[in-house]
Amino acid sequence: MNNQTPTPHIGAKYGEIAKIVMMAGDPLRAKFMAERYLENPVLFNSVRGMLGYTGTYQGKRVSIMGHGMGIPSIGIYTYELYHFYDVETIIRVGSAGSLDKDLKLGDIVIAQGACTNSNYAAQYNLPGTYAPIASFDLCCAAAEKAKQLGLNYKVGNVYSSDTFYDEGGSIVWAKMGVLAVEMEAPALYMNAARAGKKALVICTISDSIITGEKTTAEERQTSFTSMMDIAFGII
Repeated sequence: MNNQTPTPHIGAKYGEIAKIVMMAGDPLRAKFMAERYLENPVLFNSVRGMLGYTGTYQGKRVSIMGHGMGIPSIGIYTYELYHFYDVETIIRVGSAGSLDKDLKLGDIVIAQGACTNSNYAAQYNLPGTYAPIASFDLCCAAAEKAKQLGLNYKVGNVYSSDTFYDEGGSIVWAKMGVLAVEMEAPALYMNAARAGKKALVICTISDSIITGEKTTAEERQTSFTSMMDIAFGII
Protein backbone atom coordinates (compact mmCIF):
# COMPACT_ATOMS: atom_id res chain seq x y z
CA MET A 1 0.00 0.00 0.00
CA ASN A 2 1.40 3.39 -1.03
CA ASN A 3 0.82 5.81 1.85
CA GLN A 4 1.35 8.86 -0.44
CA THR A 5 -2.02 8.41 -2.17
CA PRO A 6 -4.32 10.14 -2.72
CA THR A 7 -2.00 12.98 -3.69
CA PRO A 8 -2.76 16.72 -3.54
CA HIS A 9 -3.73 16.59 -7.23
CA ILE A 10 -5.05 13.06 -7.85
CA GLY A 11 -7.90 11.68 -5.76
CA ALA A 12 -7.33 8.01 -6.59
CA LYS A 13 -6.24 5.48 -4.03
CA TYR A 14 -3.21 3.29 -4.75
CA GLY A 15 -4.25 0.50 -7.12
CA GLU A 16 -7.07 2.43 -8.81
CA ILE A 17 -4.82 3.56 -11.67
CA ALA A 18 -3.52 1.08 -14.26
CA LYS A 19 0.14 0.55 -15.17
CA ILE A 20 -0.56 2.09 -18.59
CA VAL A 21 -1.98 5.63 -18.70
CA MET A 22 -3.10 7.59 -21.74
CA MET A 23 -3.08 11.34 -21.19
CA ALA A 24 -4.52 14.38 -22.94
CA GLY A 25 -4.23 18.04 -22.09
CA ASP A 26 -7.98 18.58 -22.20
CA PRO A 27 -9.84 16.55 -19.52
CA LEU A 28 -12.86 16.46 -21.85
CA ARG A 29 -10.70 14.70 -24.43
CA ALA A 30 -9.80 12.20 -21.72
CA LYS A 31 -13.51 11.67 -21.07
CA PHE A 32 -14.13 11.24 -24.80
CA MET A 33 -11.34 8.65 -25.02
CA ALA A 34 -12.63 6.73 -22.01
CA GLU A 35 -16.11 6.55 -23.50
CA ARG A 36 -14.79 5.59 -26.95
CA TYR A 37 -12.15 3.00 -26.05
CA LEU A 38 -12.65 1.63 -22.54
CA GLU A 39 -15.01 -1.06 -21.33
CA ASN A 40 -16.61 -0.25 -17.97
CA PRO A 41 -14.67 3.00 -17.32
CA VAL A 42 -14.68 4.11 -13.69
CA LEU A 43 -13.93 7.70 -12.70
CA PHE A 44 -10.93 7.79 -10.34
CA ASN A 45 -10.26 11.52 -10.34
CA SER A 46 -12.16 14.79 -10.59
CA VAL A 47 -9.88 16.94 -8.43
CA ARG A 48 -9.47 20.36 -10.13
CA GLY A 49 -11.69 19.02 -12.92
CA MET A 50 -8.81 16.87 -14.24
CA LEU A 51 -10.88 13.83 -15.13
CA GLY A 52 -9.33 10.36 -14.92
CA TYR A 53 -10.82 6.94 -15.71
CA THR A 54 -9.75 3.32 -15.44
CA GLY A 55 -11.25 0.51 -17.51
CA THR A 56 -10.21 -2.23 -19.89
CA TYR A 57 -9.24 -2.19 -23.54
CA GLN A 58 -9.28 -5.58 -25.28
CA GLY A 59 -8.91 -7.21 -21.89
CA LYS A 60 -6.01 -5.00 -20.78
CA ARG A 61 -6.39 -2.62 -17.85
CA VAL A 62 -5.81 0.98 -18.97
CA SER A 63 -6.28 4.42 -17.40
CA ILE A 64 -6.96 7.70 -19.18
CA MET A 65 -6.44 11.11 -17.60
CA GLY A 66 -6.11 14.79 -18.44
CA HIS A 67 -2.84 16.59 -17.70
CA GLY A 68 -3.66 20.26 -18.30
CA MET A 69 -1.68 22.80 -20.30
CA GLY A 70 2.06 23.31 -20.15
CA ILE A 71 5.16 21.71 -18.73
CA PRO A 72 4.50 22.56 -15.05
CA SER A 73 1.06 20.92 -15.17
CA ILE A 74 2.03 17.68 -16.93
CA GLY A 75 5.18 17.64 -14.81
CA ILE A 76 3.14 17.40 -11.60
CA TYR A 77 0.66 14.80 -12.83
CA THR A 78 3.16 12.48 -14.46
CA TYR A 79 5.56 12.68 -11.50
CA GLU A 80 2.78 11.56 -9.18
CA LEU A 81 1.66 8.81 -11.55
CA TYR A 82 5.16 7.38 -11.95
CA HIS A 83 6.30 7.72 -8.35
CA PHE A 84 3.16 7.36 -6.22
CA TYR A 85 0.92 5.12 -8.34
CA ASP A 86 3.66 2.93 -9.86
CA VAL A 87 2.56 3.67 -13.43
CA GLU A 88 4.98 2.13 -15.94
CA THR A 89 3.97 3.75 -19.25
CA ILE A 90 2.44 7.11 -20.12
CA ILE A 91 1.41 8.05 -23.64
CA ARG A 92 0.35 11.63 -24.27
CA VAL A 93 -2.01 12.22 -27.20
CA GLY A 94 -2.25 15.90 -27.93
CA SER A 95 -2.36 18.67 -30.48
CA ALA A 96 0.52 20.52 -32.10
CA GLY A 97 1.18 23.35 -34.52
CA SER A 98 2.97 22.40 -37.71
CA LEU A 99 6.39 23.84 -38.54
CA ASP A 100 6.76 21.53 -41.55
CA LYS A 101 5.27 22.32 -44.95
CA ASP A 102 4.39 18.68 -45.51
CA LEU A 103 2.39 18.33 -42.27
CA LYS A 104 -1.22 19.38 -42.81
CA LEU A 105 -4.19 19.61 -40.45
CA GLY A 106 -4.97 16.16 -39.04
CA ASP A 107 -1.54 14.68 -39.79
CA ILE A 108 0.43 12.90 -37.07
CA VAL A 109 3.72 13.76 -35.36
CA ILE A 110 5.47 11.14 -33.23
CA ALA A 111 7.81 13.04 -30.93
CA GLN A 112 11.15 11.23 -30.94
CA GLY A 113 12.70 14.14 -29.06
CA ALA A 114 11.69 17.48 -27.60
CA CYS A 115 13.51 20.80 -27.81
CA THR A 116 12.34 23.40 -25.30
CA ASN A 117 12.70 26.88 -23.87
CA SER A 118 11.70 25.52 -20.45
CA ASN A 119 14.03 25.41 -17.46
CA TYR A 120 12.53 22.13 -16.20
CA ALA A 121 15.83 20.25 -16.45
CA ALA A 122 17.58 22.66 -14.06
CA GLN A 123 16.30 20.68 -11.08
CA TYR A 124 18.62 17.78 -11.97
CA ASN A 125 21.78 19.91 -11.70
CA LEU A 126 23.29 18.35 -14.82
CA PRO A 127 26.60 19.77 -16.12
CA GLY A 128 25.19 20.42 -19.59
CA THR A 129 22.02 20.46 -21.70
CA TYR A 130 19.76 17.42 -21.39
CA ALA A 131 18.06 16.06 -24.53
CA PRO A 132 14.61 14.64 -23.62
CA ILE A 133 13.67 11.66 -25.81
CA ALA A 134 10.86 9.13 -26.11
CA SER A 135 11.08 5.47 -25.22
CA PHE A 136 12.56 3.83 -28.32
CA ASP A 137 10.29 0.78 -28.39
CA LEU A 138 7.14 2.87 -28.08
CA CYS A 139 8.36 5.29 -30.75
CA CYS A 140 9.10 2.48 -33.20
CA ALA A 141 5.79 0.74 -32.48
CA ALA A 142 3.85 3.97 -33.01
CA ALA A 143 5.54 4.63 -36.35
CA GLU A 144 4.77 1.09 -37.50
CA LYS A 145 1.13 1.38 -36.40
CA ALA A 146 0.74 4.74 -38.15
CA LYS A 147 2.12 3.14 -41.32
CA GLN A 148 -0.26 0.19 -41.00
CA LEU A 149 -3.20 2.57 -40.61
CA GLY A 150 -2.18 4.44 -43.75
CA LEU A 151 -1.77 7.76 -41.95
CA ASN A 152 0.35 10.70 -43.02
CA TYR A 153 2.91 11.00 -40.22
CA LYS A 154 6.43 12.07 -39.39
CA VAL A 155 8.80 11.05 -36.59
CA GLY A 156 11.26 13.58 -35.20
CA ASN A 157 11.83 16.57 -32.95
CA VAL A 158 9.12 18.83 -31.57
CA TYR A 159 9.57 22.19 -29.91
CA SER A 160 7.88 22.41 -26.51
CA SER A 161 7.34 26.01 -25.50
CA ASP A 162 6.38 27.61 -22.20
CA THR A 163 4.72 30.41 -24.15
CA PHE A 164 1.61 29.85 -26.29
CA TYR A 165 1.58 33.50 -27.42
CA ASP A 166 5.23 33.59 -28.39
CA GLU A 167 6.34 37.10 -29.37
CA GLY A 168 9.74 35.76 -30.37
CA GLY A 169 8.19 33.39 -32.87
CA SER A 170 8.71 29.65 -33.13
CA ILE A 171 9.15 29.32 -36.90
CA VAL A 172 12.94 29.61 -36.52
CA TRP A 173 12.96 26.07 -35.10
CA ALA A 174 11.90 24.77 -38.50
CA LYS A 175 15.39 25.60 -39.78
CA MET A 176 16.70 22.84 -37.50
CA GLY A 177 14.23 20.28 -38.83
CA VAL A 178 11.81 20.58 -35.90
CA LEU A 179 8.41 19.33 -37.01
CA ALA A 180 5.87 20.98 -34.74
CA VAL A 181 5.20 23.02 -31.60
CA GLU A 182 3.53 21.68 -28.45
CA MET A 183 3.84 22.43 -24.73
CA GLU A 184 4.38 19.28 -22.65
CA ALA A 185 6.75 16.61 -24.01
CA PRO A 186 10.02 17.46 -22.19
CA ALA A 187 8.56 17.20 -18.68
CA LEU A 188 6.98 13.85 -19.49
CA TYR A 189 10.19 12.53 -21.04
CA MET A 190 12.39 13.79 -18.20
CA ASN A 191 10.07 12.43 -15.52
CA ALA A 192 10.05 9.06 -17.25
CA ALA A 193 13.83 9.00 -17.58
CA ARG A 194 14.35 9.92 -13.93
CA ALA A 195 11.85 7.27 -12.77
CA GLY A 196 13.13 4.58 -15.14
CA LYS A 197 9.73 4.37 -16.85
CA LYS A 198 8.39 4.65 -20.42
CA ALA A 199 6.86 7.62 -22.24
CA LEU A 200 5.75 8.73 -25.68
CA VAL A 201 4.05 11.79 -27.17
CA ILE A 202 1.85 11.47 -30.25
CA CYS A 203 0.33 14.67 -31.63
CA THR A 204 -2.23 15.61 -34.25
CA ILE A 205 -1.60 18.77 -36.22
CA SER A 206 -4.31 21.20 -35.07
CA ASP A 207 -2.96 24.29 -36.77
CA SER A 208 -0.15 25.39 -39.04
CA ILE A 209 2.36 28.05 -38.03
CA ILE A 210 3.28 28.24 -41.72
CA THR A 211 -0.15 28.69 -43.35
CA GLY A 212 -2.24 29.97 -40.45
CA GLU A 213 -4.83 27.17 -40.85
CA LYS A 214 -6.45 25.97 -37.63
CA THR A 215 -9.10 23.62 -36.25
CA THR A 216 -11.87 24.42 -33.78
CA ALA A 217 -11.88 23.54 -30.08
CA GLU A 218 -14.61 20.97 -30.71
CA GLU A 219 -12.63 19.33 -33.50
CA ARG A 220 -9.58 19.10 -31.22
CA GLN A 221 -11.69 17.55 -28.49
CA THR A 222 -13.54 14.87 -30.46
CA SER A 223 -12.15 14.32 -33.97
CA PHE A 224 -8.46 13.62 -33.43
CA THR A 225 -8.98 9.87 -33.20
CA SER A 226 -6.14 8.64 -35.44
CA MET A 227 -3.51 9.39 -32.79
CA MET A 228 -5.69 7.60 -30.24
CA ASP A 229 -5.92 4.56 -32.54
CA ILE A 230 -2.13 4.54 -32.73
CA ALA A 231 -1.73 4.81 -28.96
CA PHE A 232 -4.18 2.05 -28.16
CA GLY A 233 -2.72 -0.06 -30.95
CA ILE A 234 0.72 -0.25 -29.33
CA ILE A 235 -0.13 -1.11 -25.73
